[in-house]
Amino acid sequence: MKKLYVGNLPFTATEDEVRDLFSQHGTVHSVALIMDRETGRPRGFGFVEMDDEAAMAAIQALDGAEMGGRPLRVNEAQERRSGGGGGGGGYRGGGGGRGGGGGGRDRW
Repeated sequence: MKKLYVGNLPFTATEDEVRDLFSQHGTVHSVALIMDRETGRPRGFGFVEMDDEAAMAAIQALDGAEMGGRPLRVNEAQERRSGGGGGGGGYRGGGGGRGGGGGGRDRW
């Protein structure tokens, strides 16, 4: 099973409309339209889960196709990376080699 990213959706799109559109290419296992947490309004993108073959057919047929006057962006969803940092500040600043005598301390 593949998860597809569906972007540039009209803000009026419903899960049922997206399901109907994608089901023309195979069995749709789930549809999730993403809503803004603060306003509760649609954010214009979502995810559709389909069997592998159906998903590939849907990508080919629907990427660039119009829905509500907007060209859809459809591709395989990328797994979200967990965490939010990049290793956490490994630079400690040793002053090494600058002038000697301890005068090369870093100033923050």
